[in-house]
Amino acid sequence: MTSSGADRPERNATCLPAPARLRVLLQTLSHGLLERETAVHLALLTALAGEHLLLIGPPGTAKSALARRLHDAFEGARWFERLLTRFSTPEELFGPLSLKALEHDRYERLVDGFLPTAGIAFLDEVFKANSAILNALLTLLNEREFDNGTARLHTPLVAVIGASNEVPSDEALHAFYDRFLVRVPVAPVGDAAFVALLGLDEQATLPQPRSLSAAERQAVAAAATKLPLGDAFIAACGSLRQWLVERQTPLSDRRWRQFVGLARTAAASEGRSEVDELDLWLAPYVASARPDDVAPLQAWFISDVAQAAAVAAPWLQRAVQAFEQQLGIEQQLDDGGGGGLDDSAGKLALARAIGIGIGDDPGAAPADDRGMARITSERLQASTRHRWGRCHIDARVAQVQEIEQQVADALQAVNAAQVLLQQRLAVRLWMPTPLQATLLQGHAQTQALLQQFAQRLAAARLGFAALPCDEALVDSPPAQVAWAAA
Repeated sequence: MTSSGADRPERNATCLPAPARLRVLLQTLSHGLLERETAVHLALLTALAGEHLLLIGPPGTAKSALARRLHDAFEGARWFERLLTRFSTPEELFGPLSLKALEHDRYERLVDGFLPTAGIAFLDEVFKANSAILNALLTLLNEREFDNGTARLHTPLVAVIGASNEVPSDEALHAFYDRFLVRVPVAPVGDAAFVALLGLDEQATLPQPRSLSAAERQAVAAAATKLPLGDAFIAACGSLRQWLVERQTPLSDRRWRQFVGLARTAAASEGRSEVDELDLWLAPYVASARPDDVAPLQAWFISDVAQAAAVAAPWLQRAVQAFEQQLGIEQQLDDGGGGGLDDSAGKLALARAIGIGIGDDPGAAPADDRGMARITSERLQASTRHRWGRCHIDARVAQVQEIEQQVADALQAVNAAQVLLQQRLAVRLWMPTPLQATLLQGHAQTQALLQQFAQRLAAARLGFAALPCDEALVDSPPAQVAWAAA
C-alpha cells in the first residue's frame, strides 16, 4: 500500500538521514566482518535509539572490532574502552580522585577522558566488575547521569556496548543485565565463511563511514516519537506477550516501552508511516533471556507474525495419495477373464481357446511356448481389462479437478503473499539479509510443494481420463475418494 505524503513522518532533508545513506553506512560497518550482519545492524539501530547492546559469545568473535567501528559511525562521539575484572577499580572507569577537590573537602573525580565523558563505550567482560562499579554504571546507563561528588553530571553517552562470554547466573547481576535492551549472540564463523576468514587481509584499509551528526540523531529521535503504532503491531505485541507468559519469561513494563522505542526508531529511519508487525523481527533480541531463546522466538516470528513459514499441507498430501491409489486400483482391475491365470500354461491354453495367436501371421515361423506366453499375456490383459462407463470416468476427473482448483487457489494466494512481502522487505534496511531470505524462502518452499502436488494431480486426472471406456455402459457416479480433510 502506498502512503501519501501526509501519512509519512516529516523528513528534514538536512537532518534526518536518508535510508539510502544508512544502508551504505551499514555496508561500510559490515565490511570484512564475516557473518556479523545481524550484530552490526542491531548495534547501529540500538545506538541510534539511545539504548545499550550486549554481545554474548566466546573470545575472538570480533565483538570489540564491531564496537570500535560503531564509534566511527557517530560524529563527535568520544571513545572509551575497558576490560573489566573483579579487581577493576572505579578509577579505571570514572577517573581518579581530584586532589584539589580533596583539599577543599570535596570528593570529586577527574572524569575527562573516562566513561562519564564518552559517547560510545565498550566494556568487555562487563559482568565481572565488582558491585561498586556496577552500582555506578546502573545510573549512568539508565539516566545518562553520573554522580560526581555532590553534583550529578549529565553525560554525552550515546550507547554502551557490553561483551560477555556468557549470561550472568548471579541474581545480583540481573538488574544490570536488564539495562542492555538488545542482546545479540555472536558465534564463531561457520563453515560457509571459513575460507573467506582465512583470506582476510588484516592490513587492508577499511572504508571510512560518513558519520551521523548529533543533529541527525536528534532528528531520528524526534521523528520516532511521532510515529504511530499500527494495529497489526499492537496485535502482534499482544501475541508476543502471551507467548512469553506461557513460557514464564515475561518482559518488564520498562523493556516493553524500550522495545517500542526501538521499533519506532527503525520505522522512522526507514521512512515508513507507522510501526507494523514485521518490526517484531527485533523481539528475539529483546525478549530472549539467554542466547538459546533467540531461535524459538525467531521461529515464532516467522510462522505466526510474518506468516512466512513453509506450509506442509498434510491434507493435500493425503488427498493426492488417495487419488493416486484409487487410480492404480482402477487401472489394474479386470473382469476375471484371465486375472487368475498366472502360469504360462494356463495363459497358453486360454489363448488357444479364444484364438489369440493362432493364424495371426500365416507366413510367420511357429513360436515356442515361452514366446507364445509373452505375446498372449499382453493381449489377454487388454482383452480382460475392465471397462468403465463415461459417467464414472467423468466423475473421477471432476473429483480431481476440484482438488486441482484448491491447489491453484492456494498457489495464487502464496504468490500474492510473496509479492507483497518482497515489496515490504524492499524498504527494510535494518532487517538482516539472512532473515529476509528466510522469510522469502518459506513462500518459495510452499510454492514448490504446491506445484509438485499440482503436477501429481494432473497426472492422476489424465490417468482417470484414459481408463478403458464403454460408451454404451450406463452406470452411476462413483463415491468420492476417501481421504481425511483435517
